[in-house]
Amino acid sequence: MTTYRAEIQITLKPSVLDPAGTAITKGLQQQQYAGVQQVRIGKYIELILTAADAATAHAQVERLCQEVLTNPVIETYRFRLEAGE
Repeated sequence: MTTYRAEIQITLKPSVLDPAGTAITKGLQQQQYAGVQQVRIGKYIELILTAADAATAHAQVERLCQEVLTNPVIETYRFRLEAGE
């Protein structure tokens, strides 16, 4: 078994309103950060898992994201998987 580290980024789908991101955008613009066009808020999750190989680890993280960590109706995700820790 090999240890893997997954770095998962979860964000709202582009069609979903992001009131927290909108508030931060407005706040930054009011503080003279005029170049900031839009802010979207998301989640970052790191997890360590063991698996027989990279393909199995990838499948496990994919399943976790789809079934537990995200709401597929309003969120999307991407992840990076690295062997060893």
